[in-house]
Amino acid sequence: ADADEIMMACDPVMIERIILNLISNAIKFSDNENKIYVTIAGKGAFVEILIKDKGIGIDKKHQEFIFKRFHQVDKSLYRSSEGCGIGLCIAKSFVEMHGGKISVKSEVGKGSVFKIELPARLIDQAKADRQAVILSNEAEMVNIEFSDIYNLI
Repeated sequence: ADADEIMMACDPVMIERIILNLISNAIKFSDNENKIYVTIAGKGAFVEILIKDKGIGIDKKHQEFIFKRFHQVDKSLYRSSEGCGIGLCIAKSFVEMHGGKISVKSEVGKGSVFKIELPARLIDQAKADRQAVILSNEAEMVNIEFSDIYNLI
């Protein structure tokens, strides 16, 4: 359903890290001319986030392993800026901490679509206020996530 605003219980820092990681990967594995699309939609009891690129894509035989720690596909296909291989593993862990799922659909030479499904549930506001975390330096977090692609820009 289309909505201007969807309220849900989540750790905004974790959600931001997940999305930044996926966008960072999309940038690394796409040409400069390609566009990257991020969409967020309410899907009943879930919020769906899609990150879509028209980059190099991921071979079917590698798709089941890309969320595992230290797994990297053939480095000869990728730019030299590829990270240490734990980004998608951590993204998956963060998604699962929220009771959600992450998946990928991809075709070599045509691009990838990463889908995150998060439950659109609320928690008691008093409890949320006690557990609130203030992020003092959001810019630093963005710099960390994108640090390995700055030389491509």
